[in-house]
Amino acid sequence: MIVSVEPAEDDTLIREAASGNRAAFGELYVRYARMVHGILLVRVPPGDAEDLVQEVFLSAMRQLRGLRTAAAFRGWLGAIARNRAIDYFRNRKQNEPLEEADGHSTCANPADFEACHVLDLIRGLPEAYRETLVLRLVEGLTGPEIARQTGLTPESVRVNLCRGMKMLRALLGENQ
Repeated sequence: MIVSVEPAEDDTLIREAASGNRAAFGELYVRYARMVHGILLVRVPPGDAEDLVQEVFLSAMRQLRGLRTAAAFRGWLGAIARNRAIDYFRNRKQNEPLEEADGHSTCANPADFEACHVLDLIRGLPEAYRETLVLRLVEGLTGPEIARQTGLTPESVRVNLCRGMKMLRALLGENQ
C-alpha cells in the first residue's frame, strides 16, 4: 500500500534525521528507497542496484548534517544516487567482459528475459524519460509521487511518461 505523504512531514523527518535521529532517517529510507533504486536501475546492472541503494543511503546519512535546507533533500539524494552510479563504473575492474561493462541487463533466468529486454530498451531512450519510466513501471510510483520525490513538476512527469511510453511502445512494436 502506497501512502501519500505531505512534503512538510518529510521536511520534519529530514530535519530530525540531520540532528542524528536514526529512526527519522530510517523512515526517509522507507519513503525514498524506491526512488533511489529506480535512479540506479537506469544506470547499473539490476543485480548491483540493491547494494548501491544501501551505499547511497549510508553516504547520505554521513553527509546529511551539511544539507542546508530540507527542501533540497530530494534532489540531493537523487544526485548522490547518480554520482554513485558513475563511481560504480569508474571503479569497475579493467578485465571485466565488455558485454557486462556496458551496464545493461544480463539475464541468467530465462523467465526474466522480457523484463530485462524492456529495461534495456528504456535505457536506450533519451535521458529525460528513463528515470520517470523506471520509477513508474518498475518501482510502481504514481505520477504525483514521482513529482514529489524527484522535484519535477506534475506536468513534467506527465509529459515525460507520455512521451517515454510512446517511444517505448514504438520500440516494442519494432522488436516484435
